[in-house]
Amino acid sequence: MTAFVLVSGSHVGGWVWPEVAARLRESGAEVFPATLTGLGNRRHLANPGTDLDTHIEDLVQLIDHVDAPELVIVGHDTGIHPVLGATDRRPERIARIVHLDAGIPQDGESVLDLVPDQTVRERLLQQVGEGGGGWRVPPPTLEEWALRGSLDGVPEDAMARLTCLAAPQPLGTLTQPLRLTGAGAKLPTSGILCTSNGSSIALVETVMQFGDPRFQGLSDPRVGFFELATGHWPMLSCPDELAEILLRAAAGEGHRLATTVREQSAHLGRFLLDAPERPRERPRERMGRVDLHLPDDLQDGEHPRSAVVFVHGGPISPELRPTPRDSETFLGYARQVAALGAVGATLDHRLHSLADYGQAAEDVAEAVEMVRADPRVDAERIALWFFSGGGLLSADWLAAPPAWLRCVAASYPILAPLPNWGLGQPRFRPAAALSGAGRLPIVLTRVELEQPVIAATVAEFLAAADGAGAAVEVVDVPLGHHGFETIDHTAPARDAVRRAIGSVLTHLRA
Repeated sequence: MTAFVLVSGSHVGGWVWPEVAARLRESGAEVFPATLTGLGNRRHLANPGTDLDTHIEDLVQLIDHVDAPELVIVGHDTGIHPVLGATDRRPERIARIVHLDAGIPQDGESVLDLVPDQTVRERLLQQVGEGGGGWRVPPPTLEEWALRGSLDGVPEDAMARLTCLAAPQPLGTLTQPLRLTGAGAKLPTSGILCTSNGSSIALVETVMQFGDPRFQGLSDPRVGFFELATGHWPMLSCPDELAEILLRAAAGEGHRLATTVREQSAHLGRFLLDAPERPRERPRERMGRVDLHLPDDLQDGEHPRSAVVFVHGGPISPELRPTPRDSETFLGYARQVAALGAVGATLDHRLHSLADYGQAAEDVAEAVEMVRADPRVDAERIALWFFSGGGLLSADWLAAPPAWLRCVAASYPILAPLPNWGLGQPRFRPAAALSGAGRLPIVLTRVELEQPVIAATVAEFLAAADGAGAAVEVVDVPLGHHGFETIDHTAPARDAVRRAIGSVLTHLRA
């Protein structure tokens, strides 16, 4: 007989699981919805000392008092923190860990550490001081729930109940770091991804293909994945489907990444255009985080050339090797541009986590000024070309483009924060910035086989561009994938790259 422990996230208790629990029990399973100290009908037990260790001990006690020899423990949202803590203390009792639309916190990370938006963190702490007595986070209002994840599919009455029964969250449960010994690291794991909230198996595979070492463990055959076409609250929006997937997860089913992720990381693949034949290829010049690829015929002291600054995506691990500017994609683009008479500039900015967009924006601005200050560069003729998750960084330049910025390009860009990214600040929203772009030329390379959640951000941007009268040229890549330059060596893909480069250089020379 399978036994499930169901653990919800912040502000919510075991009362959120009744329909899922009923379906699981109908299948013959035992079910134990957990209500942690300070939440649900245990809210009166909270005090200023209630912290993550308190919630971990709640689960340890529950595990110790369940007769079932092995448990499947499910952590939804921030509930994964106490789940992993309890699993680390009782690994011999756990048959499988299920991450239900939840992250993968590491040793030493608190819940607040993983909230990427500084303004959101500051607002939360302000609420603690104003309405939480200095140690509790007031429960979200009906409007605030939408900022914490997609509400797609949640019925109105369920949403009203969620708001009514939500309890203040003890601050210590969000600020105390998770401490793990590694005792539960090798347990079988399942991930249930809610696609309307920005997660999908295809998106995970894309991240894996780009070689980020933080996620290589996801290809372990003991890790299985499932998708639900719903928002962040599947226990409210589709309890029957969720219960069925939990039973399948307990049986060891699920999509394995090991069978689908390419053996060679995408960022190590060969660039789809052959290196141009050049009489003598000048060695690139490295200046801190910036590399310059110079045209062969550029002589010191002669008329400076226009430049294209290529801005990689992310977030990526600082341990990733090669770094983006040494990858085949950016070496390929920079060499093509240099062969056509312009300066190609690449950089490694510090977008290592979702919290780093502000830092990455500063790195890009600093790199641009460094490129413009080089005497071989025409400081009045610069193009910026953004890729993938770097697309959000284009917002600053679209909102108030300087006179020297002659073109903005973007390839398979993410043009709005994904629903589960938790980026509430308006700064990194290119669609909202278009009102200031005027007639600045924008060249957008769009791939046909884009992840739906990313394609939706591109569609939103194009709709805003149409409304603002922005000058957008769309270059389509038939049957192209995200990061197609080292994956899709097809004639249409090669034509798309040539067309995009040609258009950017034309705008620079106009």
